[in-house]
Amino acid sequence: MKIGIVCYPTYGGSGVVATELGLSLARRGHQIHIISYALPFRLHEFSRNIFYHEVPVATYPLFKFPSYDLALSVKMMEVAQRQKLDILHVHYAIPHAACAYLTKQMMGDTSPKIITTLHGTDITLVGMDDSFYPITKFSIEQSDGITAVSQYLKDETIRLFGIKNDIRVLYNFVDPKEFTEVPRECSRKYFAPDGEKVLMHISNFRPVKRIPDVIKVFAGVRAKMPAKLVLVGEGPELSPGLELARSLGVGNDVLALGKQDFLSELLPCADLYIFPSQSESFGLSALEALACGVPVIGSRTGGLPEVVEHGKTGFLSEIGDVEGMVNHSLELLSNPDKLQEFKKTCREEAIRRFNEEDAIQRYENYYREILESQ
Repeated sequence: MKIGIVCYPTYGGSGVVATELGLSLARRGHQIHIISYALPFRLHEFSRNIFYHEVPVATYPLFKFPSYDLALSVKMMEVAQRQKLDILHVHYAIPHAACAYLTKQMMGDTSPKIITTLHGTDITLVGMDDSFYPITKFSIEQSDGITAVSQYLKDETIRLFGIKNDIRVLYNFVDPKEFTEVPRECSRKYFAPDGEKVLMHISNFRPVKRIPDVIKVFAGVRAKMPAKLVLVGEGPELSPGLELARSLGVGNDVLALGKQDFLSELLPCADLYIFPSQSESFGLSALEALACGVPVIGSRTGGLPEVVEHGKTGFLSEIGDVEGMVNHSLELLSNPDKLQEFKKTCREEAIRRFNEEDAIQRYENYYREILESQ
C-alpha cells in the first residue's frame, strides 16, 4: 500500500506512534510518506520506503499568523496526487483531520481514504475548546475510518462529541527488540554510583503530568533509603519541580537530563517508573518502561489501567495520593524478590499485549477493511 502519514514531529505520544507505525509499515514493504512541518525526531536515520515531505509555510505581511493549516492541506493533496496514495492516515485530530477533509474535497473522487487516529488531548482538551469543538466533531465524522489508542479514549470521544461512526480501538505498541530489560551498567553507575535505587520520570513536564507529585513521591522514598531520581524531558513544570526538590532537601539526588532521543538506553537503568498524571489516554512512556522490565507507579486515570495491571506490572493509586504511591514504591524497592518478579512480569505482559508485530498486523487489516468499504 501507499500510505501518507500526517503527524506532529515533536516530542509527544502522537508523533512517536505515527513515526514508529510508519517505520514498521515500511519494513513490511509498504511505501510511507511522512507529511509534517519538520522531520519527526524519531526519524534519525535512513529507512527504505520512507519519504519525508516538508510543509512550506509562506509568510506575508497581511497574515498575523502563518497559515499552516491551508499549506498542509495543499501539501497533502500534492503528495496524494503525485504518489497515488491509497490512504492518508492523520494523527491527532487538530488540525490534521480538518486538513484531511479539505484535501478530500479538493481531490474529489481521486482522494485517498482518510483515517484519523485520536490520541488524547485532541479530544479531552484542545478539541473541547469552543474555538475548535464544531470543526473537530465535523472532521472526525467525515473521516473514512477512526481509531483511538484506548477504550477510555473511544468512550470519551463518544461521550464528549456524540460520534456515531465506528471507532476502532488500536492500542499503541512497543518494539521488544528496541526496548529491552538488558541493563546498561555504565549508565546506571553514572546515575547511582553507590548502588542507590533509581526512579525515573519521562514527560513534557506540563501541569497534567503532576510533576510536584513526582518529586514528593521521590522524597518519600529517599527518606527511607538511598535513591536517585532521573528526569527526562523539558517543559514548564521542570524548573518549579527542581526548586521543590531543593526545598524538600533532595535536590542533590535529582538528575535532570533534558530531552533525550534514546529512551531505550535509559529506561533499563530504572528500578521504578513514576507516572502520577492527572490524565493519560494511554501512557506510551509507561508501556516503554514495562517493556524494559520497569514497574510503573502511577495514577488510576484514563487509559493507564489498560496498560498497567495493578498488583502485577505496577501499582495504581488515586490521583494525588502521594502517600499511597510512596508506600507502593517502598513495597517493591525493599523486597528484591518481589521487585524481580514484577520486573519479569512487566516485560512478559508488555510483549504479550502490546508487541509491535501484532499491532502492525491489526493496522494493516484495518487499512484493507477501509479500502474495501464503500
